Amino acid sequence: MIPTYDKMMLPILRSLADGAPRNTDECVAAIAEHFRLSSEDLSQHLPSGRQTTVRNRIGWARVRLRKAGLIESAARGIDRITEAGLGVLGSGVEALNDDYLMRFQPYRSWVEQFGDVGETPPTQPDEATATLTPEEAMSSSHARHRQSVQDDLLTRVRAMDPYGFERLVVELLVRLGYGGALGEAQAIGRSGDGGVDGVIREDKLGLELVYVQAKRWANNVGRPEVQAFIGSLEGLRARKGVFITTSTFSKDARDYVDRIEKRVVLIDGEELSRLMFEAGVAVTVTASYDVKTVDSDYFADV
Repeated sequence: MIPTYDKMMLPILRSLADGAPRNTDECVAAIAEHFRLSSEDLSQHLPSGRQTTVRNRIGWARVRLRKAGLIESAARGIDRITEAGLGVLGSGVEALNDDYLMRFQPYRSWVEQFGDVGETPPTQPDEATATLTPEEAMSSSHARHRQSVQDDLLTRVRAMDPYGFERLVVELLVRLGYGGALGEAQAIGRSGDGGVDGVIREDKLGLELVYVQAKRWANNVGRPEVQAFIGSLEGLRARKGVFITTSTFSKDARDYVDRIEKRVVLIDGEELSRLMFEAGVAVTVTASYDVKTVDSDYFADV
């Protein structure tokens, strides 16, 4: 029997105890050995048929361990243990679950901000899930899945090279309706660009231009960086700008933008991943469902 994702968390953490980074395939092998899973277990797929149940549950376990700060992403699809994770193993803990992870502030903040954005083990439904209607349960599941996809998008975007990120930003803005076509937008991405990474023509004649700054940063973006971008707009006689970062903006930076005459929009990492999801950038539809209810009016005269 395939264990639930929470039962996988401690074995995953133990498999990383030597400090070496490991990918998903190595993680699957460790879980298969620990729980003595059969080939039939490993080949079992989710109802969608697009992913095995083992990989799906391992994925959720790893997301939670990352959010708690017990493991970290070493590269795309590769995790390694953190000092906090080593500390947990050193404490002699015998099991990990969501309640245990709540003692870590990063995990609590994540749950408080987004809710429990993970899979509720089908063999262990909680009371809240049991009281939902089918429509509510599907909506809740979709919201959790969406947040997981957006988290994954942001992780991958942060690993892109700077020029690739600039091109992605321009494509996103075009998908959102600015410029009309990629031929009317371009990523500048070169030295001497005056602090601007891209430009989008809002009309065929180029009378209205939107200039773009794209920062693939891990640190908070403060007022000095935003002010420098706005200074670049002055030099270009531009009235509109979009500053996009994979991190966050300080309150001072946002307050400054609210006070100036120019129209400048600040988009942080969370907003970026949400817009990518909605615009269909770097995502693909793997399954869709029609949610139907009984038409009561049909039976009104019966």
